[in-house]
Amino acid sequence: MKKNEDTLHLGDFLPYRLSVLSNRISRAIADGYEERFQLGLPEWRVMAVLGGEPDLSAAQVAERTAMDKVAVSRAVNKLLENGRLERHFSPEDKRRSVLALSEDGLKIYREIIPIALGYESRIMEKLTPVERQALTSLLDKLEDIQLHT
Repeated sequence: MKKNEDTLHLGDFLPYRLSVLSNRISRAIADGYEERFQLGLPEWRVMAVLGGEPDLSAAQVAERTAMDKVAVSRAVNKLLENGRLERHFSPEDKRRSVLALSEDGLKIYREIIPIALGYESRIMEKLTPVERQALTSLLDKLEDIQLHT
């Protein structure tokens, strides 16, 4: 079927397909931790970033997660209220506030990692080694594309 330039077929539109797939995968992983830890997806994303790279500002967390700054701010505030995050001053710049997982946050982070990795493993085992390599290569290439509007 010839593509009509005046019609957008969402089922064939790459950004839409990537977004839906990402949402489905994130939702499936969240089902494994949400109720158990009373933790929503935005909070988990903040924790996941800080678990791998502590002492980031909220703006840096927003950049790494590609989340809206308001969503990051809400997640950070909830995690601070629940004692899962700590805010302190940067060791390099005493004027800059940074975030890190608290002891409780680190414990939860370590409990969720196997859930997330197990889900990833179940996805990846459905692909052949060649498909896994192609997927990684394509994702790397798409991430490197600088989009300008």
